[in-house]
Amino acid sequence: MAEKKKTKTRYLDINIDERGFVSKLIGAKKSYNFSDIKLLRNLLSNEKAKILYVLKKQKPVSIYALAKILGRDFKSVREDVKILERFGFIEFHAEKHGKRESLMPVLIIDKLEMIINI
Repeated sequence: MAEKKKTKTRYLDINIDERGFVSKLIGAKKSYNFSDIKLLRNLLSNEKAKILYVLKKQKPVSIYALAKILGRDFKSVREDVKILERFGFIEFHAEKHGKRESLMPVLIIDKLEMIINI
C-alpha cells in the first residue's frame, strides 16, 4: 500500500464585524492576528502567490535564482520571501556551493484554506 503523504495546511480565519475584518492565520508555529485587511492583502499579494507557485514547480536553488525566474529585483524578492518565512509558508535550507553558501527557499505548506465568517 502506498504511504500517505502528510499535508501541511495553514488556515486563515476571517471574521467580519463592526470594526471591519479581523483575521487569524492558524497552523504555523504561531498564530497571527490581522486587525487590518491591508496587512492580509500584503501577505496574499499576486507577487507572493507567484513566488509560492515557482517554489512548488521549479524549486530554485537560491533567492537570486528565484528572482531571475520571476524577472524581479533581488531585493524585492528577498523581502517577500522573508515575509513568507515569517508566516510559516516557506523555510530556508543552507546549500554550500564551493566556498559560497546560499539559502534555498523551500515551500513547506501544501494548502491554504480561508474561512470567512460574516
